[in-house]
Amino acid sequence: MNLLHNYIGRSVAGAIFVVLLVILALQAISELVDQLGQMHGAYNFSEVLVYVAFSLPSGIYDYLPLAALVGCLVGLGILASSSELVVMRAAGVSLLQILLSVMRPVLGFIMLGVFLGEFVTPFTDQYGESRKALLLGRDSAITSGQGMWNREGNEYMHFAALLPNGDLIGVSRFEFNDEGRLKRASYAKTAEFQRGQWQERDGQFTELNTDQVNAGTFDKRPWDSALNPTLLQVLMLGKDNLPMVRLYSYAQYLDEQGQDGKEFWLAFWKKALQPLAITSLVMIAISFIFGPLRQVAMGSRVFGGVMVGIAFRTSQDLLGPSSLLFGFSPLFAVLLPIALCAVIGLFLLRRGA
Repeated sequence: MNLLHNYIGRSVAGAIFVVLLVILALQAISELVDQLGQMHGAYNFSEVLVYVAFSLPSGIYDYLPLAALVGCLVGLGILASSSELVVMRAAGVSLLQILLSVMRPVLGFIMLGVFLGEFVTPFTDQYGESRKALLLGRDSAITSGQGMWNREGNEYMHFAALLPNGDLIGVSRFEFNDEGRLKRASYAKTAEFQRGQWQERDGQFTELNTDQVNAGTFDKRPWDSALNPTLLQVLMLGKDNLPMVRLYSYAQYLDEQGQDGKEFWLAFWKKALQPLAITSLVMIAISFIFGPLRQVAMGSRVFGGVMVGIAFRTSQDLLGPSSLLFGFSPLFAVLLPIALCAVIGLFLLRRGA
């Protein structure tokens, strides 16, 4: 029986791997074409290739659910086309046993996705974006609208880039009074986080009083902020490319600052429930092979699977912003498509059994 489990597992795992390679190749070509239009100065073709290479782990993580769906359809479809699944069922192998055989390699890909999302993509995305910002030039990164804004109370901040070691490049700060008038503005070339406090270096400042304006420069000065390098990675990289622990801590930080953290809770639940999303899509794939659609040609099943994957991703992309707009729970927005896929998959399997 173990030999049979391994045979089915190898067929499914190989198909998922091939589908993932095809998707990654298409994504790399698309990213390469997009980055060619941004080449400037030190950001040449070789650096574009480096940037594309560092974006690949995120591509694996993002497209793993679709690859699992299509890969299971292809792997099981090949076994069905050669009548091997029919022979297995005739020999007394139950549908549950085949399902467990399929889930073993899928579980490995789920673990790969969790590992990439928690430990790899945060570093690769941060390094790629920071390297690109530095190659394009620090000043151009500020004036071109790149970087990220943040607010703490009456102070607004802009950061051009965050280096992998946690240092900030291009820190602009604007402090307003309760009436909304600018009190103080400053710019520092770099900022380092040392012993729980930021140290700004090589900067200049302007203070606006009621009767005069004071301006000056500084080599080094302390800066108190609730931000730290871990939270800043959320700002600089975007909520979709960070591990769950940082999303959770930044969502709590926003709540403490009186700001809306639902976008980050939404990203948190997407990551936390991705294993369930992959499992539900695999259930759909298995139902296409053993359910009412088992007599359909494999090409049609694969096309239907791709459409299901696109519909699943589109539904999550629509329900997520809808939860922010209409105020219902981000958890519900993420969980609803997963539950629907699981219910539909089980229903089709029972009809075809």
